[in-house]
Amino acid sequence: MMAETEAASAAAAAEAGPAEEGRSKTVVLVGVDDSDHSYRALEWAVLYVAETAGAGAPVELVVVHAKPAVSSVVTLGGPAAAGDVVRYVDADLRRRAEEVVDRARRLCAANSVQGVVEVIDGEPRFVLCNAVEKHHADLLVVGSHGYGAIKRAFLGSVSDYCAHHAHCSVMIVKQPKPKE
Repeated sequence: MMAETEAASAAAAAEAGPAEEGRSKTVVLVGVDDSDHSYRALEWAVLYVAETAGAGAPVELVVVHAKPAVSSVVTLGGPAAAGDVVRYVDADLRRRAEEVVDRARRLCAANSVQGVVEVIDGEPRFVLCNAVEKHHADLLVVGSHGYGAIKRAFLGSVSDYCAHHAHCSVMIVKQPKPKE
């Protein structure tokens, strides 16, 4: 029930319109990665933007993928090994980013929604909060991995961080609970 209340509050805040006077459109920013959780958030955001635009309200979609920096992935080996490993990891991170962006663009096109798509190097929680500021977003949409308290303590939670630090409403899209 609390998730429904949070969803309704975030949607109502976004529907209320642009936060700043004189702005002509609502900006919806969605964070994506290669997980099903973020793809579900993207689906929600695209449908929300399509419905809002269909109702005649000016709305812009910004899709952001935070590509991890190679240095955050590569921490082993000597200088000789590091060069080869860095090139390999960087190529893999770029390939994965292209796949995420392509998937996002296909979903937008399938729903006749145009959006700005950006790939930014960095830690997702910081990239998303900075992108909110850069684009003056009115609503940030992120997926939830559904980590428990212990996993969240060790791995951190992008959605939790953004809910507390983003300067706009935050919609956390959760996976539906499996029916028993």
